[in-house]
Amino acid sequence: MFKEFRDFAIKGNMIDLAIGVIIGAAFGAIVSSIVDDVFMPLIGLIIGGIDFSNLFVVLSNPDNIAVPSTAAAKAAGVATLNIGLFINAVVKFAIIAFVLFMVVKGINRLKRQAAAEPVATTPAPSREEVLLTEIRDAMRANPRV
Repeated sequence: MFKEFRDFAIKGNMIDLAIGVIIGAAFGAIVSSIVDDVFMPLIGLIIGGIDFSNLFVVLSNPDNIAVPSTAAAKAAGVATLNIGLFINAVVKFAIIAFVLFMVVKGINRLKRQAAAEPVATTPAPSREEVLLTEIRDAMRANPRV
């Protein structure tokens, strides 16, 4: 059983998958940083100084605690609807989905080009080769001549 597992884990597809997951996680972190640190502050500035990470609606606050941010609301145990964090997540998803779409589109284009290339075939024998083959076969059939 250990040998089977080792063979499975060492196969190229498994290693490719592991590398893809690691690169995907790193790419996700980069996209998160771009969205949280670049895009959303710019969009908030354009809209009028809105900080999307702190855009939320208080759902339940029985003690009437002042909640200036989602972090303060979470620390106080106040229920909030975090609209800004949801918008950030949607933007991150859209960026990652678009990049993956472009990667798959490029791979499919390369596959179509590879499929369209003619397969190397052996050329048909020349007239002389056909005639020599017939002579050889005739001589093998009648060795006395």
